[in-house]
Amino acid sequence: MKPENLFIAILILFLQAPRGAAQEFDRHFEDRTLRLDYIFAGNAKTQRIHLSEALSSSGWAGRRHNLDNLCLEGNGIIEVLEKGTGKVLYANSFSTLFQEWLSEEEATVSDKAFENVFQVPFPRKPVDIRVSLKDIRGNVTSSLTHPLDPADILIRPVSATSYESRYLLKSGDVSSCIDLAIVGDGYTASEKEKFFADAKRAVEALTSHEPFTSLKNRFNIVAVAAESEESGVSVPHKGIWKNTLLQCHYDTFYSERYLTAGSMKAVYDALSGVSFEHILVISNTPIYGGGGIYNSILTCSADHPTFPKVLVHEFGHSFAGLGDEYYYDDGYEPMYVPEKEPWEPNLTTLADFGSKWADMLPEGTPVPTPEDAVERENDVRRIWNSLPEDTRKRLNSHLGVYEGGGYMSKGVYRPVQECRMKINECEDFCPVCERAIRRTVDFFTEEP
Repeated sequence: MKPENLFIAILILFLQAPRGAAQEFDRHFEDRTLRLDYIFAGNAKTQRIHLSEALSSSGWAGRRHNLDNLCLEGNGIIEVLEKGTGKVLYANSFSTLFQEWLSEEEATVSDKAFENVFQVPFPRKPVDIRVSLKDIRGNVTSSLTHPLDPADILIRPVSATSYESRYLLKSGDVSSCIDLAIVGDGYTASEKEKFFADAKRAVEALTSHEPFTSLKNRFNIVAVAAESEESGVSVPHKGIWKNTLLQCHYDTFYSERYLTAGSMKAVYDALSGVSFEHILVISNTPIYGGGGIYNSILTCSADHPTFPKVLVHEFGHSFAGLGDEYYYDDGYEPMYVPEKEPWEPNLTTLADFGSKWADMLPEGTPVPTPEDAVERENDVRRIWNSLPEDTRKRLNSHLGVYEGGGYMSKGVYRPVQECRMKINECEDFCPVCERAIRRTVDFFTEEP
């Protein structure tokens, strides 16, 4: 072979060979998904984790880089460990409805069990899977490590769902984009087109807010028209119980507006064969409500006038791990403690403020920062639309360290006086929340 031809051949092999992060992924994992169903059970004092079932499906929609790193700490972590060495091959953090329930008074007098489902890349060799739950101080309260042999004949393969799906936004391959699945609950077969119209409104709402507008080309969004026997969802405080596929209902933790899916397994079953990392459940109801849990699920009502605003707020929770910036001081247990920084990027206890938005503060900003007169003397939520535009902009963009956030009026601080994560009336995320969202998108779509 002539030298120049040999050089070309070597160059072609070099360009075709997997390198870096992709090579590391291919060394340990197949292009398949391992779904792990768990039961989290217990009470405020003792929690237990039980493996229910392992399932497999074709394709992997998650990241292929940053495999052993976490974007945020979260309230729990699932890890794929190399057999024998314990090396972390893949990790992802999460929060759960179960852990949220543990802060309720009910958890001090009774036990409950909650379904939880996680997806990890399918390992090529036997591994150990470790699932750990943490308390508000970051201490591990419960952990389960169990073996997983990819050749296990009891890993159940799942076939593609029979429900019609449509891509509402397609920006690239699943390996290079963030993949969001929208699925409906309480839509009968005759309401399929209503579901797709509602899902389209959801995409329009999300992509009309920065930084999602400018990051639109990093997302794929698919809508899956799951069918329920009955139209609408359950509203226990009104005595309304519906036979729906995902068992969505209000009154979670006896809060009338807290809308959640009753079965995580049913949600994942409805999405079988669909490429996704994040889940949005749209409930076919006009009643106000919703909920978003980090790296778990987002649920909202389709026909309430605030649907677009609530959806964007809750996506801030479920996708970027943003914390609530409002406060009311009537929770049974505090969600944050002075000695521990919240893992949510838009809240601080000042325990380690340098790790939060200290680098973004204008020089000379007092910490804590006093509120404006308009904030101190008014219920801004009620007068928001009557405020001058420059006042609204200042309240939403002037960075400081304002006391009150994370459901607590004292000891927890937020970046601005009003934000999309504080009141529905404020349309925009603040600069700190925007940066957190951009960092999340970069973590999942940009190779280091």
